[in-house]
Parts: sequence; structure tokens; C-alpha cells
Amino acid sequence: MDSTSSKQPDFDYLFKLLMIGDSGVGKSSLLLSFISDAFDDLSPTIGVDFKVKYLDIEGKRLKLAIWDTAGQERFRTLTSSYYRGAQGVVMVYDVTRRETFTNLADVWAKEVDMYSTNPESIKMLVGNKVDMQNERVVTRKEGIDFARQCGCLFIECSAKTKMNVTQCFEELVLKIIETPSLLTEAYGVKRNIFKQTQQTNDTNGCC
Repeated sequence: MDSTSSKQPDFDYLFKLLMIGDSGVGKSSLLLSFISDAFDDLSPTIGVDFKVKYLDIEGKRLKLAIWDTAGQERFRTLTSSYYRGAQGVVMVYDVTRRETFTNLADVWAKEVDMYSTNPESIKMLVGNKVDMQNERVVTRKEGIDFARQCGCLFIECSAKTKMNVTQCFEELVLKIIETPSLLTEAYGVKRNIFKQTQQTNDTNGCC
């Protein structure tokens, strides 16, 4: 037996994904819904939380390292370092709160441009809480138009009903796979991106 075989990674690609957006838009609930079958109204994330998810897509075993950042302004300097090396960025807003949509352009898109170290990183714009149609204030067309303007993928989700949650992450990952420069650094590499200093709380937060 090859003595090195036991040291091979248990995945073909390791992708780092970052979730950003205002506090309360449901980033942590989306992540929890994707990782498990659970849905909870969660307290705000303190700093950064972190989850791992394995996916099998197109015959490849993928390891997703998903960083869930706090939306509160006081944590911005802490979370800026987590943009480094991210192949995918999930930008989340709440379709029932217009300011969370407006802040995508005013705050979050600017942060991606400022801190991202992968010029070709894939961005996914996510309108969450579409189960609350009676309270919707941001239209689907507005979301589509903003995504086109920023060169993002776009999807509307509900963490509560799980509508499009898995599809959101799978479409993002498929686009990453189609981008050679992002695959080069993710292929069979067991870079320890888990060693970055992180400040987390024991329970996930809905930020």
C-alpha cells in the first residue's frame, strides 16, 4: 500500500464561501437550512461563524467551507480578513426590508471590491424571506436588475420553507467549477483555511 494514500484529501475541491449582508436578513438561517433540515429564528452572529458541507456534483466530491459573517457595523474590521481566498460570495438581503437591499450597493458590494483577493470570485445575490409575500417591498425584478448590474448570479430563497436554498449553493458552486482560475487553487489542496482567527458564538446567528 502506498504510504501516502492515507494522507490524500477526502475531497476533490475545497471551496471557501463567504456569506455577507445586513444583520437580520437570515444568513445564518439560510446556512442552517442548507447544512441540515432545521430552521430557527437565530440570534445575531457575533463576529464570524463557520460550517462545513460536503457535496457531490458532476462526479466530484466538494468540501465547502462556509463563513457566516456578522452584519453589524462594529464587526466590519473583524470580518474583512475573511474575504481572502473566497471563491464564492453570497450576498443576502431581506425582501421585506428595503434598507437591506439598498445596503448591498452602498456597503456590501464595495466591501467585496475592496477586500476580495480573487478577482474572478463568483457572487450570488440572494433575496431571502420570500415566504413573507404579503410583506415584500423589494420586487424580483429589482433583484434581477441589481444582479445584472453587479455581474452576480441571482436567486430568491426562503430559509423557513427551504425553497431554493440548496439550489442557491449548488448554482454558485457549479459556476465556480466553470471558472478555471478558481479551480486551480482549490484542486486537491488541503490548505488549512480553518486556522484563521475567528470569534464565534456557540449558537449560529441570524444576521
